[in-house]
Amino acid sequence: MKRRRSLFIHLSYIRILAKKFAIVILFLTAFALMLLNKTESVVLEKTSSLATDVISPVVDLLVVPARMVAGVYDYFAEIKEVYKDNQDLREENKKLLGLYDKMKVLEVENRLLANLLNYVTPPEAKYVTARIIAEEGDAFSHSVIAYTGDSDKIKKGQVVLSDRGVVGRVDKVGNMYSKILLITDINSRIPVMVEKNRVRGILAGDNTSVPQMVFIPLDAELDVGDRIITSGVAGVFPSGLPVGQISSIEKNKVTVKPYSNLNSLEYVRIVDYGLEGIISNE
Repeated sequence: MKRRRSLFIHLSYIRILAKKFAIVILFLTAFALMLLNKTESVVLEKTSSLATDVISPVVDLLVVPARMVAGVYDYFAEIKEVYKDNQDLREENKKLLGLYDKMKVLEVENRLLANLLNYVTPPEAKYVTARIIAEEGDAFSHSVIAYTGDSDKIKKGQVVLSDRGVVGRVDKVGNMYSKILLITDINSRIPVMVEKNRVRGILAGDNTSVPQMVFIPLDAELDVGDRIITSGVAGVFPSGLPVGQISSIEKNKVTVKPYSNLNSLEYVRIVDYGLEGIISNE
């Protein structure tokens, strides 16, 4: 009986000790697990870094042939493109050489004909570039104002051109500004002709965007799209300046669409063709 009681006392004592040290044991266990986890993480990082260092050169070595193949393909593709461009340039060069030969022949023929006819070449054209600063487009007139500065080269009647063709003519000249009468103005009259068959007429503005070609022969052969150029009749405009193309042909009405966009003019050239002896200031 005493032995059982003694054993029970010892077991109770052990339980008390276990309860006292349970928290400490749990803390130590948790710390050990955390340390083990940290150690494994470091080991894994070192292993991963080592694997990267070993595998990366191998991958780079395997990629080199692929890069070489891609480079060779691009090289031959560029050679093919250059060859094609070279062929196109050769064909274009042949055409230009043919045109050059024809131009030289025409130049010689022109010189011979000029000598036979005692032809006097016109003076070289001079021009002044002016900026459009205002528009006067309404139901009664189509004109613009250009800043010409104090240039003494601007005179009434001179031709006004854009980068695409005839715009109009100088109507009034001021100290710093000039008024330009557009070819669409109702007061504008320009001698013109059809480029392909030299049929002559007058381009008359009517305050619309498409002036009319009037005084055309009744038997004139005209088609939509025919180019219209100045004829040089009466010496107002020199011949050969591009004006526009026929946009419609109706009974007793032929309209011409100007090459120049007269609604968005910014800069124009006022050209002096040496016609002062023909065009009067009045």
